[in-house]
Amino acid sequence: MKFLNFAVVLTSALLLWASKLSAETIEYVFYDPEGVAGHEVITREDNRVSGTLELGWNNRRIKMTEEFELGPKGIPTFIHIKGISPGGAPVEETFTLADGLAEWKGSDERGSAKSSASRFFVPKNPTIAMKAQLAKALLASPGHTLKLLPQGQAQLEQLDKRTVKQGDMEKTIYLYGVSGLDFTPFLAWYDEEGDLFASHDIAFFAILRKGWDKSHLQPLKEREMQAGNEYLQSLASKHTHQSETPILINNVNIVDVEQGELLRDRHLLIEDGKITRISLQPIRFPGVTRINARGMTLMPGLWDMHGHMSPEHGLLNMAAGVISVRDIGNAHEKIMRTEELFDSGKVIGGPIYRAGFIDRDSENAMRLGKTVKSLEEAKAAADWYADRGYMQIKTYSSMEPEWIAPLAEHVHKRGMRLSGHIPAFMTAEEAVDAGFDEIQHINMLFLNFMGSIDTRKKLRFTEVGEHGHEIDLDSAEVAAFLDKLAEKGTVVDATVTVFRSLLQGKAGQLDPEYQAVADHLPVDARRNLVGSWLNIEPEHRENYNNSSAALLNMLRKLHEHNVPMVAGTDGLPGFTLLRELELYAEAGIPNADVLRTATIEPAKVVGALGESGTVDVGKKAHLVLLDGNPLEDITALRRSVLVIEGQNLYRPDELYQAVGIKPFIESVPFRLNGSADVATN
Repeated sequence: MKFLNFAVVLTSALLLWASKLSAETIEYVFYDPEGVAGHEVITREDNRVSGTLELGWNNRRIKMTEEFELGPKGIPTFIHIKGISPGGAPVEETFTLADGLAEWKGSDERGSAKSSASRFFVPKNPTIAMKAQLAKALLASPGHTLKLLPQGQAQLEQLDKRTVKQGDMEKTIYLYGVSGLDFTPFLAWYDEEGDLFASHDIAFFAILRKGWDKSHLQPLKEREMQAGNEYLQSLASKHTHQSETPILINNVNIVDVEQGELLRDRHLLIEDGKITRISLQPIRFPGVTRINARGMTLMPGLWDMHGHMSPEHGLLNMAAGVISVRDIGNAHEKIMRTEELFDSGKVIGGPIYRAGFIDRDSENAMRLGKTVKSLEEAKAAADWYADRGYMQIKTYSSMEPEWIAPLAEHVHKRGMRLSGHIPAFMTAEEAVDAGFDEIQHINMLFLNFMGSIDTRKKLRFTEVGEHGHEIDLDSAEVAAFLDKLAEKGTVVDATVTVFRSLLQGKAGQLDPEYQAVADHLPVDARRNLVGSWLNIEPEHRENYNNSSAALLNMLRKLHEHNVPMVAGTDGLPGFTLLRELELYAEAGIPNADVLRTATIEPAKVVGALGESGTVDVGKKAHLVLLDGNPLEDITALRRSVLVIEGQNLYRPDELYQAVGIKPFIESVPFRLNGSADVATN
């Protein structure tokens, strides 16, 4: 009996030892621009895979675990993902595939489908392990193509191959592009087994296999960027209609955004990218690119004053009529690359006006631009940005309140503006008195009346959600503050759409701010609009709803007190700006004034009113042609039928279709260089 027990124990130990030998563990390191931001560990054992992810930036923290089992051809038959979102909301997803029936349920979605083993379920919250498994399955599938669940199709393309070496280590890696998941392909480097090796295409992080030196990242990043640029350049080449001759728009109604009036039945001529004539009488000009715009409305190109730009954002903005963007914070290398691609015409996108980003070094620092440890370092960072043509400095929540006044003085001496988040334990009024020229985000206005708040943390969201509706916006205190903003000319960049999304988010429900566009988007882009970013307890739900309504009341008060406002997004390019303007109108702001927040006022802020912001002779031809009159119906902004940027003409329906979006309306035909009508490409 003792021998038998010993044999059982020995056998169990040998099996455990053998299983450990067969298990494979891969670890990844996430890098932000200044250091390590997180890790992910993946373990494989036979057909079972598990992973753990921990990643943090600013006040966001992701913790996620996943496990899945593989069937034939590397297709998962079981998936379980659990953790917390960056905003603290719980995340859980489960998928099973058995006897030809696929079933999935989670925090935000549930469904089922009859399925063979050849359809790959893509979780809403995948981590590296799942993305790597999709690549493995695509590599093993005919044509490197797979049908997906809940719907759609993914395709993998090899874009490059190279060998990396480090000491005695040598590895062959492949650059793959996986399309069908989002607006543009996901790019990453994989090894010969199909496991991820490195990637730079996830937010502002770089990911690298642990054990390999960080020096490998830059050359791989450059090749990734080149591949991404080549894809976007192919779209630009196909969908940019460049007029070599003047452009003539006939019989068009023009929005005079200065007077808030509609000028009917005008004829407008564009030469060398500028408006040269606007006439009540027909303009005779042979051989031109001719557009018959009878019954349509022409207005200035829109501005987004709160972007964080990437090269792929230009197309989405252009399709929505958003031509000019202020980038309010970015990695210097990235924004300069994006600006060069747009300015050269290699990639679709309009002018960018750059703001430099500064935060104080702390646990909650947003390591996006320059992170400083002293006031002198902050001034030096401002000088660095000024020397490189930045027009503004944006500060973040970890800045020391006592630094703001001397920093503002220094920034102003360099000819730049100062704006940003209100630093922790400082009020918006104190920041304005210290020299802020502008305030980012409407929540900062509510926090002004809530005492000392640590805005480095999620309190800057949750305090407004729970208590924002309690503030009496008709009080003398609020009126005095808003009057001060007006007197000082302090600009408010409200980004109200993103805060309404935060406060109204519910597990399993589509973000109400994107109801009008969600069904036009690719399936995974739509899925990202479902659910809650914050962990909102049921007992606070009514407070959050009431505070969401209070945001619109604050917008109305800003307008009533003549506080200058500019429209910005901090969200999905193009679509969010249009929703932002709709919310201004819902708040009770007249449509003409709403349009000024995205035309004249932004041009004033960046010093470009002499060349942009209105439809006038001598100004750049940054124009949007609409089916409808936005002075009467603000939703007409969604019905853009042509966008003109200088001598370039863009058909919104073409642009949307190119990135998997169902168009909202057919674009207007035109005769390019006097040829036959261009209706499709």
